[in-house]
Formats: sequence, structure tokens, C-alpha cells
Amino acid sequence: MLGLGLINSSVQADDLAKKSQNPVGDIISVPIEFHHYDGLLDGDSSSNTMLVKPVYPVSLGKYNLINRAIIPVVALDPGTGGYDYDGIEPLPNVDTERGLGNIQYQGFFSPADPGNVIWGIGPVIELPTHQNDLGSRHVSIGAAAVILTTPGDWVLGALAQNIWSVTSKDNEPDVNKLLFQYFINYNFGNGWYLTSTPVNTANWEKDRDNRWTIPVGGGVGTLTRFGKQPVDFKVQAFGYADKPDGGPDWSLLFSIKFLFPKS
Repeated sequence: MLGLGLINSSVQADDLAKKSQNPVGDIISVPIEFHHYDGLLDGDSSSNTMLVKPVYPVSLGKYNLINRAIIPVVALDPGTGGYDYDGIEPLPNVDTERGLGNIQYQGFFSPADPGNVIWGIGPVIELPTHQNDLGSRHVSIGAAAVILTTPGDWVLGALAQNIWSVTSKDNEPDVNKLLFQYFINYNFGNGWYLTSTPVNTANWEKDRDNRWTIPVGGGVGTLTRFGKQPVDFKVQAFGYADKPDGGPDWSLLFSIKFLFPKS
């Protein structure tokens, strides 16, 4: 009986790990990500960003609405000049080294009973909630879509969104930004998995030489429990195949996600 219990516990951890890796999964979660960007500007500056990204799904019959907020808190080296929540977009001079960035909302409508291919689509809204010039002063809106599949031990997919500014601000650059994230996860048992989830961005308002940021890398994660509370840990490291002037040479990501599955 003890051996059967250990097997069931391992299977549950593996299943929950795959659900945690699904951006439109029907599970309440509170991910907290810590990003470190190094080699900015002259190579000696750095940026640290904490992203709190609570997810709350709502049942709408045959569909779910997956509500997600992205709340950034940014800390900079003095003289860095300011970077958006994704850590790579130069902003006007800032008066302080830390503060709140622009809060973003994503809402994905996704089938409640998906087939082999899981998808979601919905709106994106970014609000100028930043402090100390740590973001655009525009209200921006756009659309996002995600598609994935989970064959065997794999979770494979991609998420894309584009936002455009819809307000007018004197001397403030317009917003027209693409975000594209592919995710490759291989689960190899007992809640452990290999992962690669780089966030690629393009600022269409910039010239071609400073438009793209393309990180390359990956890492490892594990889902464990503290008492009855499941927690998903992940660490990744990235270099950059392309970046704008002043962008980072490398970055690290550590995330912790608190999961609240249905009983």
C-alpha cells in the first residue's frame, strides 16, 4: 500500500506539473518571477524585475475565461536610464532606481473541454501605473493568442501578443510592441522537468537594428509540496541572439508558482 501511495503521489505531481505549464489551464495560481538582466548599456549596469502574475480562471459554460495580471516591480543600477518590465526597452531618464511598472491584463477565452490541441484568445490591456518613468504613459490595448499540445511527457506551445497605444501624449513615443514566447517542457518524473520559455519581443517603433530582443536558453523546474500546498519552482539562464543597443548580455530567471487546484 505504501508503494502504491508513492506511485500515485508521483503521478499526481507529474500531472499537476503539466497543468502548471499550461498558460490557459483551469487552475488558480500565483506565479512570482525574479528576472536579473546583466551587461546593460556600457556592460556594467544591471536591472532586476519582479513580476507578480496571478491567474484566475472563470467558467463560462463551454469556455473558460483565464484572467491574468502582470504586475512588475523594477530595480535598476544608478544611471541605467530605465527599462520596461521585460528588461530590455530603454526609457527616458529616471529619478530613482526602483518602482512599479505598467500593469497589464490578459484575458484568454479557451475551451473548457479541449482536444489534443489547446488554444486561447483574448484581449490585452496595459495601464500607465508606473512610477518614476518606468514605463510608457500611454494606455495600450491589443490581442493575444496561445496554442499548445501535451503529447506524452511534453508540453509544447507558443503565446503571442501585440499591443498598440490608444492615447495621445505630448513627446511620448507611440507603443507598438510584439511579444512572442514559445515554451518547451519535458517532464521526466517525480515533478521534475526541463524547460525553455524565452520571451522574444519586437518594438515596431524602432529601426531594424534595435527592434528585436531574442533570448536563447533554458533550465530546470520541479513541482513539490509544502504540506498540502503545491509549489512549482523554475530556474533558467539566457544569452541573446539579438538585442537593441544597450540591451543585456545575459539574464537569469527564477520563478516560484503557488498552485490552488480544485479539490
